[in-house]
Amino acid sequence: MANANSPAIAHEQLRSAPAGSESPAILSPRSESAGPVAASLDQFSGDPNFMTSLARGLLVIQAFSQQSLRLSISQLSKRTGLSRASVRRCLHTLAKLGFAATDNGRNFFLRPRVLALGHSYLSSMPLATTAQPVLEHLSHILHESCSIALLDGVDIIYVARANVTRIMAIDLGVGTRLPAFCTSIGRVLLANLSPEEMEALLSRIEFTRYTDRTVMSVEKLRQVLLAARRDGYAIVDQELELGLRSMAVPVQNHMGRVLAAINVGAHGQRVSVQDMQTRFLPYLRAAAHELCLLLG
Repeated sequence: MANANSPAIAHEQLRSAPAGSESPAILSPRSESAGPVAASLDQFSGDPNFMTSLARGLLVIQAFSQQSLRLSISQLSKRTGLSRASVRRCLHTLAKLGFAATDNGRNFFLRPRVLALGHSYLSSMPLATTAQPVLEHLSHILHESCSIALLDGVDIIYVARANVTRIMAIDLGVGTRLPAFCTSIGRVLLANLSPEEMEALLSRIEFTRYTDRTVMSVEKLRQVLLAARRDGYAIVDQELELGLRSMAVPVQNHMGRVLAAINVGAHGQRVSVQDMQTRFLPYLRAAAHELCLLLG
């Protein structure tokens, strides 16, 4: 007889379980100071095919955030490390092309046309569109917020999300970046890299102490990643924010290659680590398996 927590049973229940109570959203976006700056372009100085002007324009676009919808040239210069003259030229070009605008000649903001840049990627990526209904149903069952994200260097980027409720000042959404080293999704994705790729990224991580539980050394993180690879899942217990626990499992294709990771986040006072291991894990694995089948 199959165990009640087996992936097979969970997969069947994933399609039929009832809805229930509310839960908090998970995690907080990265500090705005963590964005790319002009100094990062120096590595391409010897490349004759590298378009510095285009790169500067992208830096300006990325300097805007949910907390900073309108920014002055001076503020953008400080955030990007570009000169005020460079920022002014970038904004002029973006405004002419319909990607930015100003309402008073001093403060600038992005226009909806910027969404076309991300839409081109999401619409060409089967994972994002395929994952949303699976996430919605998983969230419906667990009564918690669920997400799928990809690894981008030392960060993760959310590509799909199902919210149950929102209790934080800033909500997560598609395109949000978070540090990989202290998120459950990030750890699953780092753990499933080749040893060479993993070590290369570990050397680039800038450890930030978000709480007194945050892992703060390469040695400790390496141990955690090896455990995540062995167990097939990762749990982060209040390392990015006190009171917040999350669990993630990898999403693979039919060849066994890890494409992304899917997670669930919950408030620590309501959901214990043991609850995640015994109650949440089978459903997460069933959802990941369903995505594997859907993606072919």
